[in-house]
Amino acid sequence: MNTKIFYIVFSTFIISTFFVACANKKQTFSTKGEVTQTAKNAERTYSILAQDLLNAIKRKKSTDAIVDKLAKADREKLNNELDSDAKKMAFWVNIYNAYIMVTLYKNPKLYDDRGSFFKKEQITIAGHTMSFDKIEHGIIRSSTKKLSKGYLPKMFPGSFEKEFRLSNRDGRIHFVLNCGAKDCPPVYIYDAKTLNKDFDKVASNFLHRITEIDNNEKTIKTTPLFQWFTGDFGVGKKGVKNMLEKYNVISEANKDYKIKYKGYDWTLDLGNFGEEILSKK
Repeated sequence: MNTKIFYIVFSTFIISTFFVACANKKQTFSTKGEVTQTAKNAERTYSILAQDLLNAIKRKKSTDAIVDKLAKADREKLNNELDSDAKKMAFWVNIYNAYIMVTLYKNPKLYDDRGSFFKKEQITIAGHTMSFDKIEHGIIRSSTKKLSKGYLPKMFPGSFEKEFRLSNRDGRIHFVLNCGAKDCPPVYIYDAKTLNKDFDKVASNFLHRITEIDNNEKTIKTTPLFQWFTGDFGVGKKGVKNMLEKYNVISEANKDYKIKYKGYDWTLDLGNFGEEILSKK
C-alpha cells in the first residue's frame, strides 16, 4: 500500500471512530437523561401519596408502607409542594379522611370517647405528630378555635400549624370532612386541580340529601354542622341560608322559613366512600 492510500485509509478510520464515539456518547447521555426523568416521574409526591392512601383503604389493601412514607416525609419538601391553598386543602382533607379510617379500623374502641379521640396526637406527617383537631381546626380552618362556632381565632398556634395552615377558611370543608360517624359526609379523593368544582358538587349533593323543607310549618331542617360552625359560613343564620341558596337547596319562595337543625347520628360507620361524581383530571 503506497503512502497516499495509507493516509486516506487511516484518516477515514480516525474520523469514523470519532463520529461513532460521539454518537455513543450522545446516546449514553440521552439514556441517562431518560432514566433520570423516569425515576423522577416514578417518585410519588406527598399529595399523590395521600390519594394513594385513600385508594388503598378503598381497595382494602395494606396502608402501612404509605403511612410510613408520609410520617418520614421531608418537611421542607412538603412545604414547598403545598404552595397554594388548593394544594394544602386537597392534601390535608385527604389526610384527615384517610387517617380516621386507618386509626379506627385498627382500634374502633377509640371512638367510644370521641372527645379524647379527636384531641389525641396520633397522626404523624413529616416527622410531626398531631391530632385530628389540629388538622381540622388548626390547619384546614386556619387556626380557628374549635368551640367558638367559627368566630374566634386560636391564640397560640404551633410552628407546624402556622407553616401549613390555609390562608382562608372555606365553609364547604364541613361537607367534605368525614370524622367516622354515620351522619358524616361521604369520603372522596380530592385533587387540587379540580378542587373547587369538586367541593361544589359534594357540598350540593350533601345539602340536597340532608335538608328537608316543610312548607306547612315553614321550616328548613338541615345539618347541625351549620349550627356548630356558623361563623365559617358568614354571619348567623343569614350565612347558612346563603349557602343553602347558593346550591339551590332553598329558593326565593322559602328562604324566609325558619331554620331548624337535625340531630346527628354518631354511630361509627367507616369506609363510607361516595359515588364517582368528581371531575376528571
